Amino acid sequence: MTRFSVLDLVPVNEGSNPHEALKRAAAFAAHAEGLGAHRYWVAEHHGMPGIASAATAVVLAHIGQATSRIRIGAGGIMLPNHAPLLIAEQFGTLAALFPGRVDLGLGRAPGSDQRVAQAMRRTLSGGPDEFPRDVMELQAYFAGDGRLGFQATPGAGEDVPLWILGSSLYGAQLAAALGLPYAFASHFAPGALDDAIAIYRRDFRPSAQLAQPYVMAGFNVFAADTMEEARLVATSMQQAFIRLRTGQPGKLQPPVPGYYESLPPQAQAMLADVLSASSIGTQADVERDLAAFIRRTQVDEVILGGQIHDFEARKRSLEIAMAAGKAVSAGHEATAAE
Repeated sequence: MTRFSVLDLVPVNEGSNPHEALKRAAAFAAHAEGLGAHRYWVAEHHGMPGIASAATAVVLAHIGQATSRIRIGAGGIMLPNHAPLLIAEQFGTLAALFPGRVDLGLGRAPGSDQRVAQAMRRTLSGGPDEFPRDVMELQAYFAGDGRLGFQATPGAGEDVPLWILGSSLYGAQLAAALGLPYAFASHFAPGALDDAIAIYRRDFRPSAQLAQPYVMAGFNVFAADTMEEARLVATSMQQAFIRLRTGQPGKLQPPVPGYYESLPPQAQAMLADVLSASSIGTQADVERDLAAFIRRTQVDEVILGGQIHDFEARKRSLEIAMAAGKAVSAGHEATAAE
């Protein structure tokens, strides 16, 4: 049975502020929990006025307090930005606060430009090239490895499953070599999805954490009760990508009727590419698109993204997406039983 989860960038809407964004994140996590989502992840980004999840562990503590059952985690922590010991302590603390509910997804990219990356880790060695070593160091802290000479407290002995995140073949190869679950960022960089999954499954080596390959992939949903409304709410994220690609990142903008149709062909082509792992429409449309995505990739889990400006519209979109996901899973189970 395919699992369905939620990825939240904690967007700061135009006309709003981080305080309101964080309040919405807690409420949205509780809503996702009520709908049966398996996990709720937030992502580390820095120097971006439209994203309020930079202090990722702090945001997860806030979300953990607003929920009681759903798994919470980072999708992900950009490990080159941090000393592994600090991440072990932060997520060890989260695991002590919310036992059995905390995941730690790890990414190799800085999640920012070089100026911001330098400001965060200017006194430390390392970087993306040291990512495998940093992952193994982090594993050692959680394992309480005596060779370290000290323990991460909190951290040592805590049950914090590690994931490798990626949007290229590199992450797939590393996740396979370390025997860790793999999450692919197809919600914004779908190009290498099929090749990455194939490499991960082919080269996977069982580990103490994971006996068989486990793949999660990102998929955007912009759903509403009518196609017209779904197309409208999708324009906020379309604007965000255009602004990002033209060096003008900012807060999440309100939807604009006819926005996509007003764009030049090259901009439409860019959006069609980066948002190809997406569905815009009613529940029937989402069911069709999710079923095709799962049939193509055979992923174990889909993590649902999609930034929507209006909070009630965002909640409704998730309701439709989760209902569609459950219908798709039920259909697959019925087919398998025949």
